[in-house]
Amino acid sequence: MITEKESKSSDDQLFQQPTNEQRTVTKELAAERPDKSENSHTIRDIYLAGGCFWGTEHYFKQVEGVVDTEVGYANGIIEHPTYKQVCTDTTQFAETVHVRYNSDVVSLEFLLTLYFKAIDPVSINQQGHDKGTQYRTGIYYTDVADLSTIEEVYNEEQKKYDQPFAVEKQPLENFYPAEDYHQDYLDKNPTGYCHLPVALFEFARKAKAKR
Repeated sequence: MITEKESKSSDDQLFQQPTNEQRTVTKELAAERPDKSENSHTIRDIYLAGGCFWGTEHYFKQVEGVVDTEVGYANGIIEHPTYKQVCTDTTQFAETVHVRYNSDVVSLEFLLTLYFKAIDPVSINQQGHDKGTQYRTGIYYTDVADLSTIEEVYNEEQKKYDQPFAVEKQPLENFYPAEDYHQDYLDKNPTGYCHLPVALFEFARKAKAKR
């Protein structure tokens, strides 16, 4: 499904094929990925789908303790999807941000609390003006030990709403990094499309986890 975001991408970008550097991250491989920190034992991973991944990535990049982000496609049914394929609404992929964070600086609980501030958790297959299954919300984990924290935050947030949440809580089955032009999109295109209000980015920069 072509949405407001897709209409702002050029035809060349939409039809871009995956590069040799693109790869899949399965739930088995995720734990084997090299860390980018000297204190690698404190680096943790969570995969968050919050609608258009341009804004969701930029939001989490502002958070103290987040050490790396990468946008891609999670939990779909084909291999090495392109953006054009994901936009057809037939691949079951969700636009997702791989968030790597230093657990000595920021907790998963705090990150998930921030996540719920940036989504409409009762909306099905839509965030902002973007509609389609790729824009569904979801929390995808690679360590089953994280599930208790996910459930705790999810249940606390659900109490604030009368409608049931549409947010998925699932193990990560697969993750394919998106094409290069999607990575750090709003850093490269500061006036580019974003479904999130600019005020949220400032909020994320100032947000501090309780120590």
